[in-house]
Amino acid sequence: AFQENEIKLLTAEIEHLKNFGCLGVSSSLEGLRDENAKLKYRLNFLRKSLQEERSKTAKSMLNINSCLQEIFGAAIQAAYPDLENPPLVVTPSQQPKFGDYQCNSAMGITQILLKTKEQKVSPREIAEKISKNIPPNECIEKVEIAGPGFINVHLRKDFVSKQLSSLLINGVQPPAIGKRKKVVVDFSSPNIAKEMHVGHLRSTIIGESMCRLFEFAGYDVLRLNHLGDWGTQFGMLIAHLQDKFPDYLTVSPPIGDLQAFYKESKRRFDTEEEFKKRAYQCVVLLQSKNPDFIKAWELICDVSRKEFQKIYNCLDITLIERGESFYHEMMKDIVKEFEDKGFVQVDDGRKIVFVPGFPVPLTIMKSDGGYTYDTSDLAALKHRLCEEKADILIYVVDSGQSVHLQTVFAAGQMIGWYDPKVTRVAHAAFGVVLGEDKKKFKTRSGDTVRLIDLLEEGLKRAMDKLKDKERDKVLTPEELKAAQTSVAFGCIKYADLSHNRLNDYVFSFDKMLDDRGNTAAYLLYAFTRIRAIARLASIDDQMLRKAAREEVLILDHEKEWKLGKCILRFPEILQKILEDLLLHTLCDYLYELATTFTEFYDNCYCVEKDRQSGQIVKVNMWRLLLCEATATVMAKGFDILGIKPVQRM
Repeated sequence: AFQENEIKLLTAEIEHLKNFGCLGVSSSLEGLRDENAKLKYRLNFLRKSLQEERSKTAKSMLNINSCLQEIFGAAIQAAYPDLENPPLVVTPSQQPKFGDYQCNSAMGITQILLKTKEQKVSPREIAEKISKNIPPNECIEKVEIAGPGFINVHLRKDFVSKQLSSLLINGVQPPAIGKRKKVVVDFSSPNIAKEMHVGHLRSTIIGESMCRLFEFAGYDVLRLNHLGDWGTQFGMLIAHLQDKFPDYLTVSPPIGDLQAFYKESKRRFDTEEEFKKRAYQCVVLLQSKNPDFIKAWELICDVSRKEFQKIYNCLDITLIERGESFYHEMMKDIVKEFEDKGFVQVDDGRKIVFVPGFPVPLTIMKSDGGYTYDTSDLAALKHRLCEEKADILIYVVDSGQSVHLQTVFAAGQMIGWYDPKVTRVAHAAFGVVLGEDKKKFKTRSGDTVRLIDLLEEGLKRAMDKLKDKERDKVLTPEELKAAQTSVAFGCIKYADLSHNRLNDYVFSFDKMLDDRGNTAAYLLYAFTRIRAIARLASIDDQMLRKAAREEVLILDHEKEWKLGKCILRFPEILQKILEDLLLHTLCDYLYELATTFTEFYDNCYCVEKDRQSGQIVKVNMWRLLLCEATATVMAKGFDILGIKPVQRM
C-alpha cells in the first residue's frame, strides 16, 4: 500500500515537472530534466519491486486465520468505530457443527461497552451487528450466531479448493512477512575440553529447528555457537599439556580422550599447589597473547571441535562458531562504557552493576582485574545488537540461566543498546532431560550421559526395530541404512521437539521408537505410505503436476473437507510458532494432519481396484492430489524439525 501510494505521488510529481518545463523557464530546465529522470528511475524501481512483492504474495500460502481476522477487524471497526483496540478473537472450530472457524469477540466487546460507556448490550446483539458489517470477501460462505454470541464461520468450498490448487502448483511457500529481518540465534554452546552430553541435546535440537523455521519464513538468520573457549580452566589444561606433551609445539599431541585429559588436569589443580600456581601463570600468558600459549590453546580447541562436529554431522546441525574468546577484546570497552554512564559500583575490589528489578548485580570485573561470564555475555549482546544489527535475538539456553539472562538483557536495555519495542530479545528456555525414573538422566554409574553414546544407542535400537518388523528382508542394504538413520535421529529429535520446551521431559527409547501415537516413527511411516499411493497407481510427479493445474479439487465428502482445511492451517501454525517459539505446536499439527489423512483414506477411495483381479479400474485424481498436498506439507514440517523422511521404510 505504501509503494502504491508513493507511485501515485511520483507520477503526479512527474506531471507537475512536465507542466513546469512547458512554461519556458529555461534557466532551471536542465535541473528539472535531471529531477524528472531521477523520479522516473525511482518510479520504475518501485513498480518493479511492487510487482515482485505481489508475485511473492500470490505464491505465498494464505493464512486463513489472519485473513478472517482482517475481515472481522473491519466488521468490528464498522460496527463500533468509537472503540479503541477492540478484542479480535478468531480460532478454528473444534466441532464441524460449529462451522470451520469462530469469532468470539462479542463477549469481550460487551465488557468494554459496560466499563467505558456504561452501556449494557448483550453479546448476541453485538455479534449480530458485527455479522451485518462483514465486508465482501472471497472466503466466507455464511456466518451463524450461536449460544451467547459466538459467530460461527463457514468457509466457501471453492475458496478452499483454490488454495489447495495453489499449494500444489507453487509448493509450500512461506507466508508473507513484510520487511526481511535479521535474526540471531545462540544455541548448542558446549564447553571446550568437555564432551557434549545429554544436557546439550535440547539446545542443539531446538535451536536448529528454530533457525530452519525463521529461514523458511524468509528471515536472514545467523546461527551462533557461543563456545566456552576462554577462561581460567585453560591455564590448568595448558600446564598439563606442557607436562604430558613437552614437544607439543613441533609434534601434534595425540590427545584421544579430551574428557580424561580434562579430569587429570583438574585433579592436579585441586591437589598440587605448585601445579595450581603454574596454571594461573599460564592463564596470564594466554591472555597476554603469548604465541606458544595461543598455539597450545588452539590445539586443545581443535581436538574438541572435531568431537563436536561428529555430533553435528549426525544431527545435521549447521552453526557458526563464535565463542567467548571472540568477545575478549571487547570486554575492556564494555567496562568503560558502564563506568562512563555511572552504572558501576565497587564492592570489595569488584566492579559491579545493579540493574533495576534484579536483586543480584552483574560482576563485570573481578578484584584481580579479570573478566567474568557477565562481561562476556554483555559483550556478546552488544555485538549482536550493534554490529550484527539483529532485529530478533534468541538465546536457546536452559531455564536455569533465566535470571542471569534477563539481568543481562535488562542491563543492555538500561544502557541504551536496544529498545524492546523495536528489537525482540528473547530467552527460549527449556527444561531438563529426565530418565525413566523421573530423575536427571544419568548412566547407571551416575555419570552424565555422553551425547555420542546416546546417538549410537539410538542407531542400534532403530536397526533392531526395523529387523523386528522384517524390513531387512524387503529393503536393500542402502535403503535399510537410510531408514535406520532416519528413524534413529528423527525419533530423538521429535521426542524432544514434541514436548513443550518449558517442561522437563522423560527420555525413553521405547516410547520414541513406538510406531503408534505421536512419535516420529509413526509419522515417518505414515508419510512413506502416503507417498506410495500415487506410485503404486503408476502416477508419476509429472502427471500429478499436470492434474494440479487442470483438476478441480472436489471436497464433497466430509473427510475430504476436513483434510483440505487441516492442510491449509499450516501457515497459521508457523505464524504462531514465530511468535511464541514453541515448536511442539508443529509436532501436534503434523500428528493431527496424519490422523486426519488416515480418516480420509479409510473413507474415500483414491484408487479403486477390481476385487477379483486386483486390477486398477479407476483413479480418483482429485483425491490423489489431496494425498500429494498432505505429503508436501508433511515434508516441509519434517524439514523444519530437521527430520529426514525416506521413500521406503
